[in-house]
Amino acid sequence: MKIVVAGGTGFLGEPLVKRLVNRGEDVTVLTRNPAKVAIGRGLQWDGRTQGAWATDVANADVIINLAGESIADGRWTEARKNRLIDSRLDATHVLVEALRDAPKRERTFINASAVGIYGDRSDETLDEKSPSGSGFLADLVDRWEAAAREAEPFARLVLIRFGVVLAPDGGALKKLLLPFKLGAGGPIGSGRQWMSWIDREDALRFVEWAIDHRNARGAYNATAPEALRNRDFARVLGRALHRPAVFPTPAFALRLAFGEMADEALLASQRALPRRAMDEGFGFERSTLAESLARQLG
Repeated sequence: MKIVVAGGTGFLGEPLVKRLVNRGEDVTVLTRNPAKVAIGRGLQWDGRTQGAWATDVANADVIINLAGESIADGRWTEARKNRLIDSRLDATHVLVEALRDAPKRERTFINASAVGIYGDRSDETLDEKSPSGSGFLADLVDRWEAAAREAEPFARLVLIRFGVVLAPDGGALKKLLLPFKLGAGGPIGSGRQWMSWIDREDALRFVEWAIDHRNARGAYNATAPEALRNRDFARVLGRALHRPAVFPTPAFALRLAFGEMADEALLASQRALPRRAMDEGFGFERSTLAESLARQLG
């Protein structure tokens, strides 16, 4: 298959490209810096305007859109909010425009999304039928999915709502490892908020499943079956590292450091379950946090 990956040099994209190439796929990576592409074929794009790359997208069997600036890498100033919005919506719009150039071709369009679409929902159990929540992050993800749905006349559309993706070389887990190894880790805020997470290997398998299962359409929660309260997540991580997990980070300190982002990305509660994927046959290999950390941290 010819597969095009936008955002294929990041924390999730790079190992995904490697996995797809290793299974024999012809993979093109859309990137601002093709020299960074070590596996697959790098192709220049700016994520905002049409270019020579559009022909590859129009002729691809599968297009995977992971493009977007990281949500949790700093305080949400107004300028940064605009970058978070533009980096997702602009990339999605130009990819859909490229699909319109060959509207009758059979293809699959997989667009990353996030469980942030549900907002802060306390103890409510959430599945793919649950309505969107409120707040900047929920609105951003809702708009991102709406932009991707413009591809439905031209492709089989799959929206993958990722939880917190865990791997020790990046993302949330990498940031947590140092304080926990130093014995200074613990719950965030009250620790009562639910965390919906997924091991990166299962996240990559989820994308493969979306490619291979032709009946898969619409939105799916890509989260482990075991959601945990933050305090329990901290306890399991501390146990895996043989370190205490009793030093909480106060909510007021997080709000001072990160402002609005603290409430929506760090303190918000989302108990999102992967109901559709499990009903349709996807099997998790790392369904509990203890198992995931044991495999990742040895």
